[in-house]
Amino acid sequence: MFDHRMVEQTLVRPFRDLAFRKAVRLAYDNKCAFTGLGLNNGGGRPEVQAAHIKPVAHDGPDSTRNGLALSGTIHWMFDRGLISVTDDFQVLRSKEAIPVQIAALLHPSGRLILPRDTAHLPHPKFIQHHREHIFKG
Repeated sequence: MFDHRMVEQTLVRPFRDLAFRKAVRLAYDNKCAFTGLGLNNGGGRPEVQAAHIKPVAHDGPDSTRNGLALSGTIHWMFDRGLISVTDDFQVLRSKEAIPVQIAALLHPSGRLILPRDTAHLPHPKFIQHHREHIFKG
């Protein structure tokens, strides 16, 4: 039998607002903004995640205008700057290689799938921040 040493930790990180996740997913009708996919898990809950365009670590707010609904893999790629968007919502791909299988998931229009309610459209200043500080174009 193995004994594991117990360690007490204190973690300080930005608070993640549950209301942000719900509002972003609702604004995008539980569909990924880059792919249009709307997948549900076995319990019927949407698999789409709420991603910050301007990261919390860069003082990005919990606002739907700073959010995109993204599938897990697309969220990972967006956070690492492998994909981004122009001010008119065209999808940008990094110069770094994106696997063909993943590129095939991106919506054929080459544009983001946007919320119906224009009050929730991504704000240009957050998109600009992502392109200038995160994207590896």
